[in-house]
Amino acid sequence: MRSSIILIVAAFAPVACAYTVADSQAFLKQYCAACHSGAKPAAGFNISELYSDNVLAHEDRWTRILSRVRATEMPPRGAPSPDIAVRDNFVKWVDGTLHAATCSTLPTAGPAPIRRLNRSEYTATVRELLDIHLDVGHDLPADGAGGQGFDNAAEVLVLSPLLAEKYLDAAKQAVEFAMRDSRARGRLGIVEPSGKLNPAASARTILAAFVPRAFRRPVKDGELEPFLTLFRAAQRNHENFDDSVALMLRGVLMSPEFLFISLPANQGSAPRPLDDYALATRLSYFLWGSMPDEMLFDLASLGKLHDPEVLRQEIGRMLRSGKAMEFVDSFVSQWLGTRNLGREITPDAKLFPKYAEDAELRADIATQPNVFFHTLLATNAPLTDLLDSSWTTLTGKLMTLYGFDRKNFRKGNGQQPERIELPPDTHRGGVLGMSAVLIVSSYPYRTSPVLRGKWVLDTLLGTPPPPPPPNVPPLDQTEQGSRPQTVRERLARHRANAVCANCHARIDPIGFALENYDALGQWRTEESGRLVDNSGELPDGTKFAGPDELRAVLLAK
Repeated sequence: MRSSIILIVAAFAPVACAYTVADSQAFLKQYCAACHSGAKPAAGFNISELYSDNVLAHEDRWTRILSRVRATEMPPRGAPSPDIAVRDNFVKWVDGTLHAATCSTLPTAGPAPIRRLNRSEYTATVRELLDIHLDVGHDLPADGAGGQGFDNAAEVLVLSPLLAEKYLDAAKQAVEFAMRDSRARGRLGIVEPSGKLNPAASARTILAAFVPRAFRRPVKDGELEPFLTLFRAAQRNHENFDDSVALMLRGVLMSPEFLFISLPANQGSAPRPLDDYALATRLSYFLWGSMPDEMLFDLASLGKLHDPEVLRQEIGRMLRSGKAMEFVDSFVSQWLGTRNLGREITPDAKLFPKYAEDAELRADIATQPNVFFHTLLATNAPLTDLLDSSWTTLTGKLMTLYGFDRKNFRKGNGQQPERIELPPDTHRGGVLGMSAVLIVSSYPYRTSPVLRGKWVLDTLLGTPPPPPPPNVPPLDQTEQGSRPQTVRERLARHRANAVCANCHARIDPIGFALENYDALGQWRTEESGRLVDNSGELPDGTKFAGPDELRAVLLAK
C-alpha cells in the first residue's frame, strides 16, 4: 500500500531530469556561494549546510531557493546567471527531490498542542454557554501574536497566576449576572430544591446538564465530584442555594477542561483520527471562534461528523451562519494587518481630515476586507478574487471615497455594505484596491513603495524579504528650496546603496505599481506636481505599470 501511494503521487510530481546531487551542488557553488557563504552570508542565508543529499533536513531552505531561482530573482541582476536550460534543470531537480522525499515519509498529522481560549474565544464561549449578553472578557489582557502573527497560537496562550486571577474575576461576574437573569437561569437548567429533590440532588442535576456543554464532550460522574464539593462547602458555610450553585459553576468555568482546548492524546507515536466531539470543537473554534452549537453536539453524539457528506454540509452551514463573521473578523484583520488600524496605524489628521473626522468612514474602511472575505466564502467565489475581482463590497461612504457614482447602490441609503459589480477601470478589484490595506502599508503622512511591496510579498505571496541590514540610513527628505521630489525619486537614491539594491529589486517594483493610491487609498494621478510613475520591473525582467497590470502578473505567477 505504501509503495503504491508513493508511485501514484510520484506520477503527478515534476519529472526529475538526469540530474544528480553533485550537479545541484555545482550549481550552488557557481551561482550562490559568492554571496551566501562565509562568516557573513547575504541575508543570513548560508548554503554551506545544503551540500548534502538529505533535502528534508533543510526543507525550508531548499523551498526558498526553489522559489527564488524559479522566479529568476536569484542570482541577482548583474551577477553571473545560468542560462535557461541550466536553471530549468536545477529547478526540476529541486522540485522533484522535495516531492519524492516528502512522499517517501507519507503525510502524518501534525501535533495539536493544548492551548488556552484566547480573550475573544473566552468571551464568545461564556456568552453562548450562559446565554448572557455581557462582555466578560473586557478586563482580560490582550493576547499576543504567535510566530505567524495570529492570537490563537498555542505557544503564546499560556496561563500565568495573574491571568488566572483575571479569569476568576471574569467567571464570578458572568455567573452572578446569569443567576440574576431569568433567561440565563433557564439556559443553565437551574432546578430549585423541592420536597422531592434536596439541594444536593438539585446541584447534581444542574451539573449533569451544564458540564458536558462547558467541557464540550460527555463527562463521567467522577468528573462532577470536585464541583459538587464546592457546592457542599458553600452549604456548610450557610450560603443560600443560589450562591452555592454560583460557586459551583465558577469552579466549572475555572476548570482546565473549559479554559483550554485539548484534543484526545494519541496512543503511542501513531496518530489517530479525532473523535466526533473533538472534531466538533475544532470546527467550531476555527469557523466561529466559540463552542459547538446544539447541531454539532447532536451530530457528534450520533457519530456522524466523520461522514464526508455530513461534514461538507456542516461546514457550509457554519460558513453561512452570521457567527462565521467572528472567524472572518479575527482571521482577516490579523492576516492583512488591518487590526492595527486606529491603533498603531492612523493617517495624519491634518493631511487626511476626512478620515480623522468621520467615525463611520473609519469603520467602513476597517470592515471592508472582512465583509469582502465573508462574501467570498458565502458565495464560494474563486480564491483568486482576493487578488483580482470584478466585484467588491462597498458602503455609500466608501463609494464617495473611491470616486464611484452612488447610483450603483440598489437599496437603502448606503450605510450597509453591498456587493456591487465594479465598473471598468476602477482599479478596486481584490484586496489591493482597499483603503484598509493601502493605509496599513503606508506611513501616516505618505505612501511607501517599500512597505507596500513588502506587504504583498509577505502577506499575499508568503515570500517575505529578509530583514534590512543594520544601520540603514533613512530616506532623504527633499532639501529646502529645491523642487519637490516624488517618493520614487528619493527612493532611487536610497536604492543606489549596493547593500540594499538586491532586496529592493524585489520589493520596490511592486510598491511602485500601487503609487496611484495615496496614503488613504484614494486614486491620484499626480504627486508633488508630477505625474505618478507607476511602472515597475521585476528581477526576471517582467514589466508592468499600475495596479491592474500588477494583479495580472501576480495571478500569472
